[in-house]
Amino acid sequence: MKWNFPAILGAAGLAAALLSGGCTKPSTAPTTTEVMVFEGGYGKDFYEKAAEEFKANTGKDVKIIGDPRIDLQITPRMQKGDPPDLTYPGWRVKSWQAVEEGEVEDLTSALDGPGYGGQGKWRDAFDPAFLKLGQKDGKQMLMPYFFSVWGWWYDPELFAKNGWEPPKTYNDLLALCAKIKAAGIAPITYQGKYPDYMTSGMLLPWILSTGGTDAMLKCQNLEPGAWKDPAVVKAATMIKELQDMEYFQKGATALSHTEAQGEFVNGRAAMIPCGTWLYSEMEKEMPAGRKMRMFLPPVAGDGKGDTTALMVKIEPWWVPSKGKNKATAIDFFKYLTSPDKAKQFVTEKGTFMAVKGSLPDTLPEHLQDAAGFYKSSTLLYSSQWREWYPDFYEIVGNIMTELLNGKITPEQFADKVEAEAEKVRADKRQTKYTYKLD
Repeated sequence: MKWNFPAILGAAGLAAALLSGGCTKPSTAPTTTEVMVFEGGYGKDFYEKAAEEFKANTGKDVKIIGDPRIDLQITPRMQKGDPPDLTYPGWRVKSWQAVEEGEVEDLTSALDGPGYGGQGKWRDAFDPAFLKLGQKDGKQMLMPYFFSVWGWWYDPELFAKNGWEPPKTYNDLLALCAKIKAAGIAPITYQGKYPDYMTSGMLLPWILSTGGTDAMLKCQNLEPGAWKDPAVVKAATMIKELQDMEYFQKGATALSHTEAQGEFVNGRAAMIPCGTWLYSEMEKEMPAGRKMRMFLPPVAGDGKGDTTALMVKIEPWWVPSKGKNKATAIDFFKYLTSPDKAKQFVTEKGTFMAVKGSLPDTLPEHLQDAAGFYKSSTLLYSSQWREWYPDFYEIVGNIMTELLNGKITPEQFADKVEAEAEKVRADKRQTKYTYKLD
């Protein structure tokens, strides 16, 4: 992303300069450190309370600016060269492109320094697998904070009442869906306006399950022919089969994330793919006593993939390189990632942290399955291509919608995605990345 500033704002800036006589005054760093955060499912209240505590401990002011569309505030600030000091910008901001354009501070040396309170190295506070998701050429550019686990959700009381069991294989899923449909409930709903949920909840896990880890990695690394692999066609066929058998809720392609999730929490659909932010995001809408639990995407019965494979996701925080209070911003993020604050975030917000030792002894019911999957998985992976090639990822989502709407076949899906991948490979302006699993 180039921070192309609208002409009207450029004109406003010119007018301001003329009114001030065109003089440039020496600037001093402001006394307040600004932190802009995406106010999504976890809100902003935790960060605001942490800022108050940080001031009590250090005497330094930190101002939290949160909004569900914080990107609309961050982008013009970046364009003007006046960014916040620390940001969690959310999924609408292309963080990796900001890295490529030199807008993000390298935090490698900060990680090698002391953690909050001066104890140990800061990097030792983190699970290194999550740090790697924000590294470029060995430098730490983006930082993990909370992480999400991808899976499928169901109502355990509904399942117990009907004698249903969470499916472990795709054939189990087909059999279960037939029973659920016969009971007059939509077996599966999904967040159709945001195809990412289907890509992360079904497509990529089933590419891995069908073709093995190599097939999944080749797709993410845009290797020639990877998106036409039989594993891709098979995964798309599984999705198309569910649609053809009317196991998806009718009209789901037109639902937003909260609309589809509302269908699930209110019992009109039995299952939904989503990350571990689901409970926090929908808690206010859930009927009293409503429960939810998670299972892993059902695996292909004859597949090559690791049946314990678990997709995890971080939403990065970063320090803009042109921030005026970078040292305080780093200190505040150290405070947010200190062990006690990390445990508190897990307890209050119902998610997991990339900070070691942050899992409390007792977890809420909706996190227990995901925590068990995390502890027992022999293969953790992430959808890195979503972060590296956001435009391509969005196009794949649009092609997924065509598949779900019956406009193309699974084979055509694979052909169209491969053609788009070739455009990215051929684009010399696009930085190419390689995703490896250690």
